[in-house]
Amino acid sequence: MSLYEVWQSAAGSPFQPTVGKESQLFVGLSLLLIGELLPPELSDTVLIFAGVIFTGLFALNKSPLSLPIFGVPASVAFG
Repeated sequence: MSLYEVWQSAAGSPFQPTVGKESQLFVGLSLLLIGELLPPELSDTVLIFAGVIFTGLFALNKSPLSLPIFGVPASVAFG
């Protein structure tokens, strides 16, 4: 498949973000607040737990769309 064919096929399927524009501020501030409220000794545990969850979700759904949604946060959480 050539780059031109990929470009043409992508034109028919617009990007759909995981978090909509109207709720991005709320989601971002909520995540920031959760991160600030966690005690330092719990934050490492939460990151490891999040990494395990994201890795499991990525293992269950191996589509190209799931890589940025689950794969990247899992790799960041595991450091």
